[in-house]
Amino acid sequence: MKKAKLFPLFLLFISAFTACNNDDDTTPEVAKPTITNVEIGSANNKQGVIGRDFHFNADVTAGDKIAAVQLKILPKKGEKYTSDWKLELSWAEYVGAKNTTVHKHFNIPNEAPEGKYDFFFTVLDSNGSKLEIKEDFTIVDAANLPTDPLIGRDMISRNETLIYHMGTWVEPELIFKKDDILTAHAQISQIKGDGILYSVLIKKSAYYHPESIDNLDFKKVIVISKVEHKGLAAASKISTLQKINDVWGGEKIVIGAATDANLPNANPITGEKAWESGVYNWVVLYKNTTYNLNVYKSMPITINY
Repeated sequence: MKKAKLFPLFLLFISAFTACNNDDDTTPEVAKPTITNVEIGSANNKQGVIGRDFHFNADVTAGDKIAAVQLKILPKKGEKYTSDWKLELSWAEYVGAKNTTVHKHFNIPNEAPEGKYDFFFTVLDSNGSKLEIKEDFTIVDAANLPTDPLIGRDMISRNETLIYHMGTWVEPELIFKKDDILTAHAQISQIKGDGILYSVLIKKSAYYHPESIDNLDFKKVIVISKVEHKGLAAASKISTLQKINDVWGGEKIVIGAATDANLPNANPITGEKAWESGVYNWVVLYKNTTYNLNVYKSMPITINY
């Protein structure tokens, strides 16, 4: 009788001991970093051009806090290169942040050989977790690009008077008042195939810096001109100046106008982009849609409204 009573007590003891052990073995899962809005190269074309500016963007949210941010371009296994080369970068300014945008520009070094590479972006978290993305990446020589868009002949006039042309500032500050006519001219050369050109005004206070037409937010930009081309031969060029209804123009806007010059439908200049006094950026953006190549240029003007 005594043995029969002790056996259930023994089972109860073993169950309780096992439950305690299970509790001890359970480790809370730590939150890992997350990443959105990744852009590797202009318009996320995953390409770098030797000796040229390279663009990278990523919005990062840490599980706890960022411990390290690293970018690497490494030789791909099985590929052959004219020389040994790799690129490894890290940026200490993001350490300790919870949420941040990693937006970087740097040149692809002149010594980088053409070829296919592995592109790594890594975020280490202070809680011990890690996020790493890996993408195929290509480095090319500009001489071997199918087309090489260049922005040039950039000029700004106020009421038909030239006040800036190709790096020369006739006036130290380009100032416009309400009802002034702003003419903004630019040319895109060394192009072929299909493409789109935008010339826009953006308030500096908007903290909005599009580097590709794919990222244009028309709630924030005032379109001065939009030009499209199709089927151009090699080494062609276009400009913001265009023929509309047999009249040359299409690159002017009146400061204070009710609508912009977007095509095919003009946008009202209201809300976030309503006219006001302050510094604006004149931004020229071009995308060759045939070859997914993008260029842009930005310069400041001042509006005293």
